[in-house]
Amino acid sequence: MTVPERAKVPRAERRDPEEVSLDQALELAFAPLNKRAFGTALGSAGAVLMVLVTVAVLVTDRAQEFPLGLLGQYLYGYTVSWPGVLIGAGWGFVVAFVAGWFFAFCRNAALAITAFAIRTRAELTETRDFLDHI
Repeated sequence: MTVPERAKVPRAERRDPEEVSLDQALELAFAPLNKRAFGTALGSAGAVLMVLVTVAVLVTDRAQEFPLGLLGQYLYGYTVSWPGVLIGAGWGFVVAFVAGWFFAFCRNAALAITAFAIRTRAELTETRDFLDHI
């Protein structure tokens, strides 16, 4: 863009590239989380973790001291056995999915409330002397 062309662009639209990249970074940082996607990601990780822990207890002798069987008190049908690996994977997915969905929901709500409060405060500050101009 040459100097005469730049002079035609309103001042509000002229921005430094650093300013643009900062705005893009802030938009990305404060973008809302997709609840279903975040829950699915955590659910998958929870299922894999449950499978790995259960298989580790089944395969190794030293891990037999780990009281993993107590999870059967909370997770219906879960036992430290090979069929329990699949049941544990299902429960791990469900529990972690719900936790991830709820975390994303709370984060999105907190960001929305904070953005609303900041925007409202800025608008009130901007219009504080409105009656002085009448």
